Amino acid sequence: MDENFPSEVYLAFLDRTIEIHWVYHALLMVGIWFVLVPFGVIAIRFFKPKPTACGIEKGTARLDPKLIWWTVHYGFLYLAIGLAIAGTALAMVVSGGISGTVHSIFGLGTVLFGGLQIVSAWFRGTHGGKHDPESDPDDPATWRGDHFDMTPRRRWFEAYHKTFGYFAIGLALAATASGLQQYWIPLVAMVLGVIFVVLSALAVYLEGQGYRQDTYRSVYGNHPDNPYNKIREGL
Repeated sequence: MDENFPSEVYLAFLDRTIEIHWVYHALLMVGIWFVLVPFGVIAIRFFKPKPTACGIEKGTARLDPKLIWWTVHYGFLYLAIGLAIAGTALAMVVSGGISGTVHSIFGLGTVLFGGLQIVSAWFRGTHGGKHDPESDPDDPATWRGDHFDMTPRRRWFEAYHKTFGYFAIGLALAATASGLQQYWIPLVAMVLGVIFVVLSALAVYLEGQGYRQDTYRSVYGNHPDNPYNKIREGL
């Protein structure tokens, strides 16, 4: 354990000194980055419905099985980033700022790139498609959208969002490893090991059972006239 870790902190706004339990910080961050975030990723990767001719129907509720994958992904990741920012801010308050350790660098990098995942989603562009709320199902001219047409904007968004999403998880793993090196907590190490085994087994099982569906075809259908289906004809 690093002897420089403070064991208590005086909070002026409370006018009292409180004991610091770093295990809570560690468990919170492990829960965020290795439970909430992975399940948000698993939801969008494996829980999409199988493609139909015309995709997901117009007006489908967010909690409907056909869209629950999106709701879980969206909700879990927003919750995860919110909790991560709060947990990081609290750690900085009780430790008196940024320590400059390897753990703090990896930790801040994780939160930064996690936050950029949210920001990048704001620039993903319009949805479009036959069943978009703004579309007329009988008028293909109204179906235009960045996602439906797979415009360069949408392609660059997906390229960034997917790549740096996994990069953020890698940073989180580095932050956890460096944190445990500084402040060894057997419970956290054991929990992390169990989570790794469970998530790996779950991902292998879902992949092996064929639960992974192509996002575009799941959302818009496998009709050959859809723009991105035309581009990938034969795939």
